[in-house]
Amino acid sequence: MQCCNRSLFMVYMEKKYCIYGAGGSGKEILCCLIDKYKTSNIDIKKNVVFMVDDEFFVQNDTVLGIGVIPFSDFDLKKYKVIVSVGDSIDRKKMVEKLPIHTEFATIIHPSVLMSEWVLIGEGAYIGAGSILTCDIVIGKHTQLNRCTNIGHDARIGDFFTTTPGVVVSGNCTIGDCVYLGTGAVLKEKITITDNVTIGMGGVVVKSILEPGVYVGNPVKSLLK
Repeated sequence: MQCCNRSLFMVYMEKKYCIYGAGGSGKEILCCLIDKYKTSNIDIKKNVVFMVDDEFFVQNDTVLGIGVIPFSDFDLKKYKVIVSVGDSIDRKKMVEKLPIHTEFATIIHPSVLMSEWVLIGEGAYIGAGSILTCDIVIGKHTQLNRCTNIGHDARIGDFFTTTPGVVVSGNCTIGDCVYLGTGAVLKEKITITDNVTIGMGGVVVKSILEPGVYVGNPVKSLLK
């Protein structure tokens, strides 16, 4: 009897993954899950669904061969959720829309290099090729895209987003809902307040203490 239960566990998870958001970010998270479980006996494609808000739901729709459910069909007992939209503010709104007792999944690609001295909040996704060194705290529902590099002693808030190739140097402090565009670079000992967007290729050489959009090398506010 124990043998049968063990075999069943190896094929099916207790809860399926529910990827909330079926766009590009969701597709990459699906690929990450496939890579994560490819050496196990779990058929991840049978243990994942995509979920979209009811107004965007199309009956019998699939994404990369995976079924899609409407938000109204979400069941706490069946699914653990990863919110997959790239925009930090939108991701926060989607998390807040979910039931209070929702179980969130944290998904880390097997190629990620990360020391034991890294603390990651629930609902985070860390993409392929990323490096996180040591004494790092990362908040809830963070999304680190491919090849993100975060140095020592970083303190990062909730709903943080990086796009590919971002470098955060050591001793940086970053607030909530911060978005770093592709190839953005932060000098060491930088502080960035909440609700800041750094444009593609932006180079941050001094602290940013006011919310807004910053671009260039070095970055400057678009409002100035």
